[in-house]
Amino acid sequence: MIAASALDLIGSTPLVALDRVWPGPGRLVAKAEFLQPGGSVKDRAARAILLAARRDGRLAHRTPVVEMSSGNMGAGLAVACAVLGHPLFVAMSAGNSPERVKMLEGLGAAVVLVPQVDGVPGQVTGADVEAAAVAARDLAKETGGFYVDQFNAVEGIAAHEQTGIEILEQAGRRVDAWVAAVGSGCSFVGVARRLRAANPATRCMVVEPEGSRPLAGETVRKARHMLQGTGYGRTPPHWDASLMDASIAVSDEEAVHWRNRLAHEEGLYIGYSAAANVCAAVKLMKSGKLRPDALVVTLLCDTGLKY
Repeated sequence: MIAASALDLIGSTPLVALDRVWPGPGRLVAKAEFLQPGGSVKDRAARAILLAARRDGRLAHRTPVVEMSSGNMGAGLAVACAVLGHPLFVAMSAGNSPERVKMLEGLGAAVVLVPQVDGVPGQVTGADVEAAAVAARDLAKETGGFYVDQFNAVEGIAAHEQTGIEILEQAGRRVDAWVAAVGSGCSFVGVARRLRAANPATRCMVVEPEGSRPLAGETVRKARHMLQGTGYGRTPPHWDASLMDASIAVSDEEAVHWRNRLAHEEGLYIGYSAAANVCAAVKLMKSGKLRPDALVVTLLCDTGLKY
């Protein structure tokens, strides 16, 4: 088969077993989203939002596309905009990794770096993200562009329901637990809906940075952390609390440790939020709360080449 464009390369990522870092009991597998053309899980939502906007007339031919991004959504939009023929403007906190800026610019996007409010390089806070969102909305007005607004776009959740369908087909058996970090919440919610529909007993576990756990009902004590694109210290607009069984905390030190383990033992060079997902999944499997032969699925959100 020959793909018609990079858009047709999005989705259908494989599940990969993590038997070296977790030899059992039970089995830990992960959706390899770092294999997307834009390097992350956000490619799915980027394609879905733009195609829906083109169909219903919100996005006209050659109209600029504008978004706030920590980098991954921007890269997904850059891939889609290159194929569809739209100029792309991305407002990004200056605290995000410079490698993300290089990738976006390499794909033809115009990047506007927004000064940090209370974060530091490598640690982006909710306030930093909101400052970038304000800049993106201003850019959309200036350019007459289509503002993607990923946190409020319903198409993102629908895109990840398809991810859930893929997981069920690839696993070929019941999924005992789903473990994922939350940024916009679309991947967690979309996948959880499909897995729960297939098996109401599937445990759906949120991953939050230690000290920034609003979904667990805690006051944010540490707004700065290394899990870029997640843990912004607030509840996403489309959050469905009924799908969350519990929250698992992961520290910066644990994320670094598991990122190294996955690279050195599995040959998987992934980002910090992906490492946090694996760390949290292992914590769950060690907890004794699952049956001995449980299948746990998590998400390798993005490639480590963006850091």
